[in-house]
Amino acid sequence: MKADITIDCMGLYCPMPIVNTARQMKAMQPGQVLEVVADDEGIKQDMPNWAKMTGNEFLGIEEEDGRYRVFIRKG
Repeated sequence: MKADITIDCMGLYCPMPIVNTARQMKAMQPGQVLEVVADDEGIKQDMPNWAKMTGNEFLGIEEEDGRYRVFIRKG
């Protein structure tokens, strides 16, 4: 999946990936896609919930070797 912006949250644990995502989303335009790269397994549940609560669109997650790539479109 193609993202407009990618942020690196490797080595960060809840709630920091969500905090960094929220901060980055504020600077983005509606329709842009953010990729969040993290190694905290909690992101698999936290990010879809956060997107729904904030009016953003959770596009999916890719997992490879304990590394997660989450994609969210700004609402």
